[in-house]
Amino acid sequence: PEIGASLDIYADDATQTHLDGEMIEVVTEVPEIADAVAAFVHETNLDMFLWDIIRNMCKYGDCFVENIVDLNNPDAGIQRLKVLNPVFLFRREDRFGYLKGFVQEVPESTSQAYNQGMGHIKKKSIIELDRHQLVQFRLHNSDSNYYPYGKSILAPGVRAWKSLRMMEDAMLIYRLHRAPERRIFYIETGNLPQSKVEMFMERVKQKFKKEKFYNTEQGGGDEQYNPMSGEEDFFVPIKNGQGTKIDTLPGAQNLGEIDDVKYFRDKVLAAMKIPRDFIVEHDKSPERKSNLAQLDAKFAKAVMRVQRDTEVGLNTLIKRHLNLRKFPAQLVKQLRIKLAPPSDMAEKRKLELAEQQTRVVQAVKGLEMFSKEYLFKNYYNFNDREIEEVNQQRETEVAADQKQQEEAGGATAAPGGAPPGVASPSPAGAKPPTEQKSEPDQGGGPGGLGGKPKDTPQ
Repeated sequence: PEIGASLDIYADDATQTHLDGEMIEVVTEVPEIADAVAAFVHETNLDMFLWDIIRNMCKYGDCFVENIVDLNNPDAGIQRLKVLNPVFLFRREDRFGYLKGFVQEVPESTSQAYNQGMGHIKKKSIIELDRHQLVQFRLHNSDSNYYPYGKSILAPGVRAWKSLRMMEDAMLIYRLHRAPERRIFYIETGNLPQSKVEMFMERVKQKFKKEKFYNTEQGGGDEQYNPMSGEEDFFVPIKNGQGTKIDTLPGAQNLGEIDDVKYFRDKVLAAMKIPRDFIVEHDKSPERKSNLAQLDAKFAKAVMRVQRDTEVGLNTLIKRHLNLRKFPAQLVKQLRIKLAPPSDMAEKRKLELAEQQTRVVQAVKGLEMFSKEYLFKNYYNFNDREIEEVNQQRETEVAADQKQQEEAGGATAAPGGAPPGVASPSPAGAKPPTEQKSEPDQGGGPGGLGGKPKDTPQ
């Protein structure tokens, strides 16, 4: 149960959703490609298969996904996905390590599919698969013992798990045999000869081990085995008038000592990088169980490593679909698929650092001791090219803001608040203004009112 719960935790934390509710983020500047990817994820239920894919990767180190394409209409792309059993799939590579295809073994029965391991492949029960027909999701590693396959996160804890299983079995057997109390029956045999004592003791044993009850079908008494009497009781014949008596032997007193079992359990959890406090429940555990990745930064990094390997397979799968849809190869090559981070602690820490950095820069800038270029280089790690780009962008924005303000100011220059293009009515009895070339036109200039004055600055 601890191993199964750990695999579920990996799959759950690796399939978090973004703020918009989507599990897969498409990084591209072309909206048509983004729409095509979203339609592909929806039609093939890739977001639902992703949980099983990641769990199989963590369990086996590999997960093979078959791409089902309609051969009569290949331009429609991948129509359906199918997760295959990695136990019966093998890679075929050339001498240079390049993938040539896959080989799938067909089990003879359902029981063989569950019981058979990576054994010998029979030539008559294999299927040759093209290298473009499957996508292999694998946990990359540098261990040559597992190449060309991935390494499961359970691999380092196999030995500890076997020891844990044997310790649990030994503890269970010890409890079943030593926990119950046993009794010693001292039976007075009197003057019976030695040859008859054994028969007498057997009758006494049967009397204690069987219970009489009324049989309604036969209408009489009957006897059956009484499980309440211990099978390991001791019957000791005695003589010389000592009398019959029964003593009780106490059961095992150290049943609560399971430190050795806990030791191997902790080793198994440590091999899987799972925090022990999440799997093992405590009565007064102060930790919150809602998000494990927020409680342990190391576990969040382990989940992110699994996500990076998963993104490699997702990029291959989705780019293969877009290539079948005849999208431009250059645009498809620039596509990137990203999964949601398992923890938002990294984002929160980044914001906190940016806030503190901004406060420091404001304080240093208030001293008026350093130039802006010095602040850019020493507090934001900008190079000369980035500083030049930022300055050019700022100048462009300032010029655009000034132009916008001038246009807005000229639009409101008409007296009386008249809208641009509409003449302002003259008050009753007032003389109409005479045209003066040396003075600015109060109406706004030729062609209508509301323009910018010619001589007076804005």
